[in-house]
Amino acid sequence: MQKIKQFIKIISTNIKVLIGFEIIFKLLTMLIAVPLFLSIFDLIMKITGYTYLTLENIISFVTQPITFLSLLILIIIMTIYTMFDITTVIIILDQSYQKKKVRILDAVKLSIQKCRGLFHIRSLSLAFFTLFLIPFLNIGMTSGLISTIPIPEFIQEYIIKDPILFPLALGVVILLTILLFHWIYSLHYFVLEDISFKEARKRSRHLGKKKHLKDFLFLIVIQIIISIVYILFIMIGILLIIIISSILNRFIFLNNILFLIVGIFIIISAAILMILAIPISYACISVLYYIHKKECKEKIYSLEVKKINQTIKEKPHLHSITYLAIIIMLILGTRFIYELYLGKYNFNIEYVKTAEVTAHRGASVNYPENTMSAFMGAKELGADWIELDVQQTKDGKIIVIHDTNFKRTTGVDKNTWELVYDDVCKLDAGSFFSSDFLGEQIPLLSDVIVFAKENNIKLNIELKPTGYETDFEKNVVDMIIELDFEDKCVITSQVYHVLENVKAYNQKVQTVYVMSLAYGNITSLEAADHFSIEATSITADLVSRVHREGKELYAWTVNTQESIRKMIELNVDNIITDNISLAKKTIYEEKNSDFINEYIRLLEGIF
Repeated sequence: MQKIKQFIKIISTNIKVLIGFEIIFKLLTMLIAVPLFLSIFDLIMKITGYTYLTLENIISFVTQPITFLSLLILIIIMTIYTMFDITTVIIILDQSYQKKKVRILDAVKLSIQKCRGLFHIRSLSLAFFTLFLIPFLNIGMTSGLISTIPIPEFIQEYIIKDPILFPLALGVVILLTILLFHWIYSLHYFVLEDISFKEARKRSRHLGKKKHLKDFLFLIVIQIIISIVYILFIMIGILLIIIISSILNRFIFLNNILFLIVGIFIIISAAILMILAIPISYACISVLYYIHKKECKEKIYSLEVKKINQTIKEKPHLHSITYLAIIIMLILGTRFIYELYLGKYNFNIEYVKTAEVTAHRGASVNYPENTMSAFMGAKELGADWIELDVQQTKDGKIIVIHDTNFKRTTGVDKNTWELVYDDVCKLDAGSFFSSDFLGEQIPLLSDVIVFAKENNIKLNIELKPTGYETDFEKNVVDMIIELDFEDKCVITSQVYHVLENVKAYNQKVQTVYVMSLAYGNITSLEAADHFSIEATSITADLVSRVHREGKELYAWTVNTQESIRKMIELNVDNIITDNISLAKKTIYEEKNSDFINEYIRLLEGIF
């Protein structure tokens, strides 16, 4: 309870200054820092001759000497920028602990002086702490520029399923957590006591000795309390809109105004939480820092923040500009509400084109992947497309299988190019999934095409070259043409040269470039009619650029309701998923949703 009281005290004394600084900092981040960073990165690509980045060329790009040096400089700049944010917050909180009021400019000036210590060789490990430990553990202390990079879903799934990688990844997380909590007070020592980061780490370990678990629990409790407060605000808004909407059901104009007010209320609540993320986190650590210092009878150093002489006095016309801005906002808001009343904005969302659903390797959640059972299951669940992988056997047959080796799905440790089709037919491709599918065979591509034609379902045929093929692309294209299926399928590959071979042989066949990473001018890739991109790499700008070129964008592999909704909001054309039912259900809900249903669904999710 004492810690909570101290936390409230230390956060509230200079709360206006903390909020003011974080608003300014995050605005500068959004308007200047991030665009500048991206512009520099684009310039690096231009200098090195790269118009786009994918997994195929990312290694060669990074290993360019000029790229390596430029990225190193960017990392240094990012470290300094992030440290400036954290240092300024620590300084303001220190003044709060001393029961002193402080101004933003005064705190910023001192923060700039403190950040000079970053250039010392002994502080190199501070870059690792700032850029990797804090964002990696994602406890609310990331700056506006350095944030946790989402790990793509396909990588997460691969790690979770791998019996070696999962324990290894878990071990790394645990080690980094331990390391973070050994170093957790090092920034306070570094900023408040003017010592090297090496010495700061040493003192941090000593200060938190035998207290790491309690400190961790305190930080978690504060984070939970703040989250609960935020959820309560949202719940109040949602409950109000449900209650009042039921009373004013016939008054559309009043309902629209209510929707607008609650929407603004939720947005402001989220913005405040984001702005206070760093102050809240470091207020927690500051409280623990000062308490432990007293317990260990360590001297508590107090910073002296010198005031900057005000050379620019507040001018009366600034008040006029503020009032004018408020009037303009009110006029625009009133106009928006009036247009709502006229019905200009339709909140019953109807998409011009509904995103289609592709069954990843068939209905692979309920059936063994890339088998006829999985494809029949996909049809029953209402998939629009089936995604499948094809390779070539020793005798030139095109079979449907993902791995180059039969071991995982059949138990036979042989590669696809080592067996003729007669031997492949004898393999059991179903038992690895369930004994119910004992004897399931690996199908031929031709059999799947016949099935798809009979059931009016489209195919996403991914070519997976092994280097042992003969006329691989030609054989697949010939089969598609022969079976009159070119209008109902696309040929896809993660190897761009495969698509070039397809187009060189037959321009009419539609091609899709499968990419885990997509950056730069990917639409210049002429051999790709469309693009299939890992979901976490997809942005609104990327979708817009692809659509402007008259091309489509597929998202893979999207398995959660949250990520499916995000893809729908981004207006992707095709969602590749393992969970067909969830994707179809979510698309239907989003297509036929309105504001009140959205709020009710959110309320249900909270409860």
